[in-house]
Amino acid sequence: MAKNVLVDAGFLIALLNRRDAHHHWAAAQAAVYSPPWRTSESVLSEAFHLLGRNGAPILGELLRRKALLVEFDLPENLDAVLKLIQKYSNVPMGLADACLVRMTEVVADPLVLTTDSDFQIYRRNGRQTVLCVTPR
Repeated sequence: MAKNVLVDAGFLIALLNRRDAHHHWAAAQAAVYSPPWRTSESVLSEAFHLLGRNGAPILGELLRRKALLVEFDLPENLDAVLKLIQKYSNVPMGLADACLVRMTEVVADPLVLTTDSDFQIYRRNGRQTVLCVTPR
């Protein structure tokens, strides 16, 4: 089992929105990979925006309970993140995805919970696949 479970906005939205097409998948993953989950501020910004005012309180509660931890320092990792965005400009890769891929490079034993199939394209440390769980 992964030591560090990283989550993207798609997972958070699916988990917190019962009407999301991937809600049952996200709930099942949350049972298997229990919190705390790790993420970046850019992922949270995306999730808060997409969840809107109905989902924001629940997301905030995950943060308050420390079930969701922000453990990424963008200024410290800026060059690496910008290099990833440039490398995957044809996908294209956004800031949130680049932060998560960079997190997989700097934390031990990472696993990404995501609804985004682009994570199967991304590579960490140059050529290593990003270990992730996605809906089928």
